[in-house]
Amino acid sequence: MKYWIFIASIVWMGCQEFEPSAPADHEILDGPIAGLNTAENQQFLRGDIAFNDEVFTTAKGLGPLFVATSCGSCHPGDGKGHAFTTLTRFGQINEDGNNFLHAGGPQLQHRSIPGFTPEKIPHGATFSSFTPPANTGLGLLDVVTDAEILSYADPDDSDNDGISGIPNWIPIKDYLTVRADCVVHNGKYIGRFGKKGATYDLLQQTATAYNQDIGITSSFEPIDVYSGAEHDPEVSNQTIQDVVFYLKTLKAPVPKKETSEILQGKQLFTTIGCAKCHREEMSTPATSIAALSNKTFYPYTDLLLHDMGPELDDGYTEGSAKTFEWRTPPLWGLGLSKNSQGGEYFLMHDGRAKSIESAILLHGGEASGVKSNYTVLSADERKKLIRFLESL
Repeated sequence: MKYWIFIASIVWMGCQEFEPSAPADHEILDGPIAGLNTAENQQFLRGDIAFNDEVFTTAKGLGPLFVATSCGSCHPGDGKGHAFTTLTRFGQINEDGNNFLHAGGPQLQHRSIPGFTPEKIPHGATFSSFTPPANTGLGLLDVVTDAEILSYADPDDSDNDGISGIPNWIPIKDYLTVRADCVVHNGKYIGRFGKKGATYDLLQQTATAYNQDIGITSSFEPIDVYSGAEHDPEVSNQTIQDVVFYLKTLKAPVPKKETSEILQGKQLFTTIGCAKCHREEMSTPATSIAALSNKTFYPYTDLLLHDMGPELDDGYTEGSAKTFEWRTPPLWGLGLSKNSQGGEYFLMHDGRAKSIESAILLHGGEASGVKSNYTVLSADERKKLIRFLESL
């Protein structure tokens, strides 16, 4: 008996050597933020299942027109989407509103169930492509106060640094709850999500995604994208709220350990002016979710719109943003983008940049000076700066 116990222990130890180790926190994006209680962890799990495991079919309400059949198919591992999952928006050329809502705008549903014809961009409609963003850390951005966001704005460039930064002021849906710290400007509110900051909060983001991406109606967004008629809900309020909670409580990306090279790259990031828009630090107030309350976090964004120049002017816009204005995207988790994008980068709003350097070189408008500063860096300095960005 002792002999067999000895043999079994040797085999067990040998197997242990070949078992894959769990990935480090900085190597993955998904997972809950620390500090959730039991009930919150249960809701997080329900939202995780609805977001990543639920695949819609016609029996579950899919279509007739749609873009994707699940939430997770556009955000694999809660990371950025691939070029194949890029969304197309059309119909708004200025700040006066979308001129093609009658023709299926604002989003192109380019897939359909059998017996139906996918949408095509109407003649004369302006359009743009939006690559799905990473989901992590959204809850922290969701609760940043309006006052903090406005403190970063400089619409008249009063400091003469060439960078202004303004919010996208948007009307909000009737089903949304106005935040306690809300600042209202001419009857409009600050949008903080989406490529142009045209979405108010994560409830709007979730309900709209079910409706526009999968063709699924809810009590929040009851209009069928194919017929234009009001339909009974095809997804429950509880599921919507579970997914919202899941998105709110996904952990923020964990940066890599700082090395001397990364620290030098971080200094260069500030020196050449990147940090004027990609602000390192934000904070949260007390909220109903303790794990999100009174936190300092590091997203590298100001959540404001900036003029990015003619090369990034797609002739399409949302809300009060102009066609050449884009919300500063958070840079945290940038180095993990390739994990969900098929092993290569698809950066900028439409995925056109295949490297971090090419993304930097596409910057124009308010960022022209920063781009110029980058181009005069030595090859070694550029390498260090990119190493820093990949460490976030």
